[in-house]
Amino acid sequence: MLRIAVIAAALLLSAGDVFAHGEEPAPPPKKVAPLFPVKVAQTRKGQIFVDNNGMTLYTFDRDTSGNASTCDGKCTERWKPLAADNEAEAKGDFTVIIRSDGSKMWAYRYRPLYTSQSDKAPGDVNGFDGADLWHVARPAL
Repeated sequence: MLRIAVIAAALLLSAGDVFAHGEEPAPPPKKVAPLFPVKVAQTRKGQIFVDNNGMTLYTFDRDTSGNASTCDGKCTERWKPLAADNEAEAKGDFTVIIRSDGSKMWAYRYRPLYTSQSDKAPGDVNGFDGADLWHVARPAL
């Protein structure tokens, strides 16, 4: 019994600072860098860019200003902009563009990136148009 009392006293003495000063606040959570949303995939027709879900990325010929997307409204129903979160920062050839609605999206060499509603599964490359204005995004060689 004396042995238990001695052990309990030792534990209380070693924890005395915590009880005397109260618990210290937990450190703030570490800021996690946003996941970079573009990967390179190898296909039979060469390398292409895909998003983190493996969906093919496209560029639009009418996006020529280097800092804006011209695909708004109904266009975004068929071509979904590759969204960037608020903490996203440019990295190498990848930049962040602010859209007309205030949202952010990723661009490659100042060309906004989109996924196509026509692509249903990773690896699909169905996002072409009759006017030939949309193209699979590829890394520059």
